[in-house]
Amino acid sequence: MSTATLPAKSRSQSKKPPIKINRMDHERLLKLAEVAAGRMPEVSDYLLNELERARIIADGSKIPSLVAMGSTVTFRDEQTGRTERVTLVFPEQANIDEKRISILTPIGAALIGLSEGQSITWPTRTGEEHRLHVIAVEEQA
Repeated sequence: MSTATLPAKSRSQSKKPPIKINRMDHERLLKLAEVAAGRMPEVSDYLLNELERARIIADGSKIPSLVAMGSTVTFRDEQTGRTERVTLVFPEQANIDEKRISILTPIGAALIGLSEGQSITWPTRTGEEHRLHVIAVEEQA
């Protein structure tokens, strides 16, 4: 079947790169997304879809180039050409002034599980689609 005949959701799912998430993060993020469903349904749904397609890896698995909770990530927004360096955190740790972004933001949910060199298209809060490219990942301190 060609992608031209697939429903929009299937087309976007088929374009997404493979992702990996450790078991502990996966379980915690699943609960977080379910709790957030009532007040931020779009981000919750996006995160749940990412968790559903993720390959779960063992806790303690060290994959240095993998975006996990607490990782500092340098990425480029392919639409704007702007490069950002952010740390992916749980909502209670988020602080935009310190470049600590919540997993419960569209870009946070897009970053989880990616590896250096991968790109993904993600929906902004305004409904636009942007493509980001992961340049570097630093492990949690």
